[in-house]
Amino acid sequence: MRTLRIALLAATAIGMLFVSAPVAGAATTVRPGDQLSSSAGQCTANFVYTNGTSQFIGLAAHCFSTGSNTDTNGCSTGSLALGAPVTNANGNVIGTLAYSSWLAMKQAGERDAETCAYNDLSLVKLASGVTANPSVPSWGGPTALAPAGAPEAGKTVYTYGNSSLRFGVTQLSPKTGTGVSDTPGGWSHTVQTANPGIPGDSGSGFMDATGRAFGILSTVSVGFPDGVANGVGDLGREIAYANAHGFTVSLVSGGAFSSSGGGLGSVLGKLPL
Repeated sequence: MRTLRIALLAATAIGMLFVSAPVAGAATTVRPGDQLSSSAGQCTANFVYTNGTSQFIGLAAHCFSTGSNTDTNGCSTGSLALGAPVTNANGNVIGTLAYSSWLAMKQAGERDAETCAYNDLSLVKLASGVTANPSVPSWGGPTALAPAGAPEAGKTVYTYGNSSLRFGVTQLSPKTGTGVSDTPGGWSHTVQTANPGIPGDSGSGFMDATGRAFGILSTVSVGFPDGVANGVGDLGREIAYANAHGFTVSLVSGGAFSSSGGGLGSVLGKLPL
């Protein structure tokens, strides 16, 4: 049976409405787990990054896709241009698209199939007056960046999704799951939770048992043998790709991590699948 991979972008028609709004003021703070929107739809922020002078909030590159939700190949799917505005749940502009792995791969003429399929990171440069809190809600962390391509199969993972389709039920946002498999090149990890990622959770960050950031949510897949599972792009490889193609950034630590910080979604995630 063929596995169908679907990008988890919440379209503006059913998720957050994109509105023209003034740039946010000094009181605006963004953090992992926030609902953020482009004109393409709504996604969930993963982690905070820096180049030493500016700060960025991370999303999935397909959060700026101009293709359909089954167009998951970044080398062949269209994207909004750099500079595209991004708003928060209040409709305030918090920044603009500064890096897209999809655009970087097109510019580089990338041909590696696994890279094209799973390199799914975008970075939004925060607007003047917008500050960043790097701590992941409920769990804390990230404590560091996990090694690129480190296998996650059989390990417990932690995440925080914040799709607008949950209508504010934040108890379902913090989740635990289990790594099922890893792609041969280490570019993606298949994970399962009893409360799987849904459209609008795209881009949300994943951490390992020590709170190290290892991935960002990209797709939901339906097929044999994994059933309903989520595809999580390998963050270490995605950052390394950005650095190798002229956009040097590093992860900002969110401090201490606690595996007991989850809500209802965490409890559901510990149930047998």
